[in-house]
Amino acid sequence: MSDLAVSPFGLPLSLHAKEVRVAWVGRTSTEEHQDPRQSLLRQLERCKVVLPESWVIVCHFYDVESGRMELERRGRGTGYDRFDIPIARDGGIADLLGEAPKDSRRFDVVICESMSRIARKMYETLSVERELERADVPVFASNEPIMLTGGRAQQILQRRINQSVAEYEVLNMLELSWGGTCTHIREGYNIGKPPHGYVAKILRHPNAAKAEKGLTRSRLEPDGVRGETVTLIAKWRYYEQLGTDTIAERLNQDLDRHPPPEPPGGLRARNAWSKSSVRDILRNPKYTGYQVYNRRARRSRGGRNRHNPPELWVWSAEPVHEPLIPRWMWEAINEKPGLRERSRDGVGLKNDPRAKRTYRFRRRVLCDCGRRMMGHTRPGGVYYRCYPAGNNRGRPDKHEGHPPTVYMREDLIMAEVSRFFAERVFGPNRRELFLAALDTADDAASRDREEQRQRLRRRLADIASKQDNVLGQAESADPTDPFVQGLRQRYNALETERLALVGTLDGLDEIERDQPDRPHASQADLLDALPHLALNLHRAPAELLDRLFDLTQLTIQVHYAADEATLKVVLPAENVTAIGHLGAATSDVSRQAGDECREAPGQGLCASGECPR
Repeated sequence: MSDLAVSPFGLPLSLHAKEVRVAWVGRTSTEEHQDPRQSLLRQLERCKVVLPESWVIVCHFYDVESGRMELERRGRGTGYDRFDIPIARDGGIADLLGEAPKDSRRFDVVICESMSRIARKMYETLSVERELERADVPVFASNEPIMLTGGRAQQILQRRINQSVAEYEVLNMLELSWGGTCTHIREGYNIGKPPHGYVAKILRHPNAAKAEKGLTRSRLEPDGVRGETVTLIAKWRYYEQLGTDTIAERLNQDLDRHPPPEPPGGLRARNAWSKSSVRDILRNPKYTGYQVYNRRARRSRGGRNRHNPPELWVWSAEPVHEPLIPRWMWEAINEKPGLRERSRDGVGLKNDPRAKRTYRFRRRVLCDCGRRMMGHTRPGGVYYRCYPAGNNRGRPDKHEGHPPTVYMREDLIMAEVSRFFAERVFGPNRRELFLAALDTADDAASRDREEQRQRLRRRLADIASKQDNVLGQAESADPTDPFVQGLRQRYNALETERLALVGTLDGLDEIERDQPDRPHASQADLLDALPHLALNLHRAPAELLDRLFDLTQLTIQVHYAADEATLKVVLPAENVTAIGHLGAATSDVSRQAGDECREAPGQGLCASGECPR
């Protein structure tokens, strides 16, 4: 043997024996990309051709799975069972690595068609190669020279080049495929099963060659009653602030009118609506008319069906199919998706044997830190409190500056809410109060932004005029003239200033978009659609109160820094009649509750300030 053959860098002596036992390793992707049966037969045949005469394949290890999977997840699938592969299988890559360190192993060397058949990523390939090397088991490939003289440097160099090229080709193919998928989405074509409420409209493939093969593309179009159900779900959520469990219960009362979603394959079908099915519909942006892709990480980024952040979603440039939910409504519903999480509808007790009572303003009192304030009973009465240290998961800096506990008394909330509804929602002077509030609203910041916006636009017009003047002087002059060169520098300076002004103007527009919607005088007509009522809300039944607060989307925002609270209601035009009827019912019930009063009729309120006398 040569000097290199007996050196520390040489191959094991077992490879120079009269008979060398070989383990063959194969791998192929799923049937979506190739025929696993033919691929594995080809790999085995190519390996047999290059083996030295004294080498014999004694065991076969192969998998039908993606080569880009992490090594710890490899070899666990059973996809090979679906194909008639005439190769006796001794296990997968995991079984090969498990047997290699044992003294009783059945092989002396491992061979494969190429190192990319072990794994597509070089890191995983090197990990397998390193594990086998520690067990004194060399690895060969049919597309590399098998030299037993001892020299391995040339073989390693060629192997690393092949691995780099293989990894580049896979990544380049994936990037090109991703670009094609994004273009497919932006042109409005759907991928996968249409969401509930839509059906696929099959179109001829725009590529004539693919169309001749029978390939098609599809867009979305509404699916009758299913589409109407999706729109109804969004309205219940937005206008009535219903939870997903309540919506599911309503839908299940009439499954003929509201057919439930059917999962792919139908194997997991429940034939009924669930909270998760309602939640999935409310979160799906495709119902806005836009085509959206990459909402979930199905095969990449280490996630299996994991939700991607909205920043990674791919949207079409404009609506490409009929919307079932207006985009503004979808954005409002999903603005704070966790705000109602674990908060039930109705006024019943919590489904917990320890629950003894419920709270009138449950889920409606919000702290400035973004948390719902929870009901709390103390000897002095009922309070709502925010206690961030109780559930900040060991992060004391998450709510830095927040008081240890913020309290808000329920009786104060009830008094102000009752006065607000009595005066500004159902009171006779509500229009005048609304318009007066608009006149006194502090709009100085908005006016300053508009004045600055006008100054910027005038400056942009001036720059455009100067640039036109500079171009007119430079068009007829010699490009090498120093004067023309100065004009070019002047034009570039004006362009730099113009871009800076455009950026400032865009920043002002962004600030304006982030401002909360301000009411305007034309919305006072909604108030006129409501009846004039005298309300004592604290006497009304809890069910009516909860329904009224849901319809008007009542929220109480507590500002702990200023020791103030903001009360907000919304009067949706679609439900203003329902609000009026419910207010009338509430007024009637509260009046009946006060009938025991014996004060003389005609005065506004009795001495107790409670009954509507």
